[in-house]
This record gives sequence, C-alpha cells and structure tokens, in this order.
Amino acid sequence: MSTVTIPKTQYQALVRQANAYRKIASGFATQVIETPVTQVVENFRATKKYSKEFIVDLEDGLKDLRKSKSWRSK
Repeated sequence: MSTVTIPKTQYQALVRQANAYRKIASGFATQVIETPVTQVVENFRATKKYSKEFIVDLEDGLKDLRKSKSWRSK
C-alpha cells in the first residue's frame, strides 16, 4: 500500500465531503426503501418487460425482506 501525504486542511475537507455524502446517501436510501411494496411491483408491471412469474417472485421477495430481522434493524 502506498502512503499519500496531503495538507491537513485538504484532509478535513475530504472528511466533511465524505460525511455529507453518507448523510445524503442514507437519506436517499431510506426514502427508496420505504416505498410501499405494491408501488414498486406496479412500477415493474407497468414497464411490461417482466413476466408474471417474475412480478410474483419480486413481490414475495420484497414482502419477505420487510419481515426480516435485518430490515427491522434499519
């Protein structure tokens, strides 16, 4: 691994940018994740690109995900 030396002010700016990115990304992810399952499924169905079987599997998978421990921990 290589070592890179940068001025402290530049390092602090990079840390602030990284923190801001995490905050924005986390807020965006929360909004996307909280979209109702039925709305997500309808959006996929509306494209008419997916088979009925895929849509059913998608809906079942999203419902299972929402019931999972890892989902509730977020």
